[in-house]
Amino acid sequence: MRRALILMVTVVLVLAGALTGCKNQNSQGGGSTTQGHGTQKGSRKRPTIVQGIPTNTGTFKLNLDVGTPGHREYLLHVPARLTKGGWRDGRPNRPLPLVLAMHGGLSNMQGMRELTGFDDLSDQKGFLVAYPDGFMTTWNAGDCCGPAKIGNIDDVGFLTKLIDKLVGSGLADGTRVYATGFSNGAGMAYRLACEGPGKIAAIGVVEGALVMSCHPDRPVSALIFHGTADRSVPYNGGGTRDFNDRRPFPPVSQAVDFWRKADKLPGLRQTSLSRQLSRASTQCRSTGKSDSGAEVSFCRIDGGTHHWPASASAQLWDFFASHSRPS
Repeated sequence: MRRALILMVTVVLVLAGALTGCKNQNSQGGGSTTQGHGTQKGSRKRPTIVQGIPTNTGTFKLNLDVGTPGHREYLLHVPARLTKGGWRDGRPNRPLPLVLAMHGGLSNMQGMRELTGFDDLSDQKGFLVAYPDGFMTTWNAGDCCGPAKIGNIDDVGFLTKLIDKLVGSGLADGTRVYATGFSNGAGMAYRLACEGPGKIAAIGVVEGALVMSCHPDRPVSALIFHGTADRSVPYNGGGTRDFNDRRPFPPVSQAVDFWRKADKLPGLRQTSLSRQLSRASTQCRSTGKSDSGAEVSFCRIDGGTHHWPASASAQLWDFFASHSRPS
């Protein structure tokens, strides 16, 4: 089984190499479209498309040219707050917060959309949601996972370009960009915070592990959920990182302590935020905010397994909404 998977990955990578230099010239959102389709200066009319990105309310499948063979895909949910808000010179008067939501391994962007229910929350609270698609259902999160790791796919580059695209179009607020993910996608949120050039204000990690050397260039707030009965990414460490890497996952406490120390924060304790985040079987503690505005919160789900908790999406947004990019 493992040999078959490795052979399949090798064939895909060889075919990708054979296509070097060939780009999809029809990728929607490729960056060459004139912003606002020639919106006149001073106009208060909303353009239907801004730099290849639709501004109508709804969820759209879009492509992004990342300078490699083919293109990368993502879903973008646009809430009515953007569509019906004020506009000037082809840009919204108030750009919206942006949440990047990364799917778990062996899933995809549509699966993450259905898992989290972020579309409905976006409509209620007024933020953009982008669901990027991994490489062959995986993300290169450092020492995990699968085809994306084996192919050394530049997922940090892809996600960084996606952020730049949405912020550069004027639709997203660059000080309120957030990354969340489940399992392998949670590991990708960690990696983006570690290596992204200061673009992420806060991350939300659900049943994930930090499996790479991390050197963030600025404070990043973090909300971490983990179930005590997770057998895929064990709460106290263990299991195996990948099909070809028998090393165990580190315990979740290691990631919590890392971000707390990286942000120069005190130990976890009960705070007004942690009491707000806690639910029946979920016990949360927080560091409180530092002078820079950074904060780390950890929610232990007693008896929780490897799944996305029902309340996680709403809790994540409440956390994100109170943490713009630290100074």
